[in-house]
Amino acid sequence: MGPLLAAPELARRLRAGAVALMPSDTLPALAACPEHAGQIWALKNRPAHKPLILMAADLEQIEMVLGRPWRREWLELAARGWPGALTLVLPARGAGVHALHPGGQDLGLRVPACHQTRDLLRLSGPLATTSANPSGQPAATSAEEARLLFPHLPMLAPLPWPAGAGLASTVLAWREGESGSQGRWSLLRAGAFLPADLQLES
Repeated sequence: MGPLLAAPELARRLRAGAVALMPSDTLPALAACPEHAGQIWALKNRPAHKPLILMAADLEQIEMVLGRPWRREWLELAARGWPGALTLVLPARGAGVHALHPGGQDLGLRVPACHQTRDLLRLSGPLATTSANPSGQPAATSAEEARLLFPHLPMLAPLPWPAGAGLASTVLAWREGESGSQGRWSLLRAGAFLPADLQLES
């Protein structure tokens, strides 16, 4: 059985190349430092074309990962939805894209509303994450379920973890406008957070 580790020790293990289990405000997550994220695809038997999400303690921690300036619309929605159950898929370039979305041109970013997880992220740095389940199977909804699925992985202490929503985050992707037209948000997955006044791509 994998060890139950406090945030400082688990952050050290993650930086050394480990994959770990941690809570979030939605569902339990598998997590690894971006440079070691390839292990997550193998553990889940996850198709290579499905990207991972970069989770951070706050906006400042991930502001530079896109390799391009943040648009006003991105910052405004991040201010409304973070910390919280919102994943923003934004155009990106550089090493982060290769590590989390091989062959892609965007990154999914999230700041969770879970203090225990954000404390870990402040120590580890941003982490590549995904739900704790083998690909194609239902996601774990508790620490106990996650541990049964991945018994050898270290887990963030202490238990019990804060209760998550049990529902995945909303995923919104920015779509650039054509011929100079204004960009729009596209709903990729409806989840726990979705502003009623948000203008979505038709």
